[in-house]
Amino acid sequence: MSVRSKLPCVLRFILCGLVLFSCTTNAGVKKSISDVESKNVLDEVKRNRSKENVTDELAKYGLTDVTQLDSSIWFDIKYFSSDNFMHQRLYQSINRPFLQKDVAVRLVQCSRFLRSIDTSLHLLIYDAVRPVAVQKKMWEALDSIPPRERVKFVSNPKNKSLHNYGAAIDLTICRSDRTPLDMGAGFDDIRLIAYPSHEAQFLASGELTKEQWNHRQLLRKVMRSQKFRNLPTEWWHFNACPRWEARSKYLLLEKEPLTQ
Repeated sequence: MSVRSKLPCVLRFILCGLVLFSCTTNAGVKKSISDVESKNVLDEVKRNRSKENVTDELAKYGLTDVTQLDSSIWFDIKYFSSDNFMHQRLYQSINRPFLQKDVAVRLVQCSRFLRSIDTSLHLLIYDAVRPVAVQKKMWEALDSIPPRERVKFVSNPKNKSLHNYGAAIDLTICRSDRTPLDMGAGFDDIRLIAYPSHEAQFLASGELTKEQWNHRQLLRKVMRSQKFRNLPTEWWHFNACPRWEARSKYLLLEKEPLTQ
């Protein structure tokens, strides 16, 4: 007589149930893994498609992704995160640096000049094209500051900004480990120590070190090589041309693409 025939019917029933449960569970686990993998693939496709759509939409304004011209130019778009003076995400789809094509070409030349000085250094872009709608939010967020003082930090949206045309850049220099050089004041810092126009007094008082001043000088030297002009109130901001020229040459980006 076989061992199986000696087993009580109830026990045989339990064993069969365990075998069936094990098979079903394994199939369920495999299906779950497959579902997760499929979702990851779909999410990646959506991200790529969204990126392509944003690029295509901004191309209608003559704008191009700078990093597509030079991958050694890095970026950390501050308004695509909450790491900015408003502590909130302001961009929904612009997560890369877009500039007018001729401005981007000039910036590539700046990058090459920097790397001819030191190959371990990179340009790191904080902001490039900025929609007027976002400019308005920034302007209104600083409404406690009188307009005549406020324009030192944010252009009045009524007059537009060179950022709105993709003709201004906020950037710094970083090392190969992506650590920004110490400029003595952070991005979006509204204190006087961030003003290039006040550097001499802070250097004399020791509040701005010679190394920090040298870093600012290097950034300006690199940007001036292609005739970018630094703002006297922001060490990180550089204009590609006067505002009147941008109005005559470029299209204005009123709102962010792919948003309501």
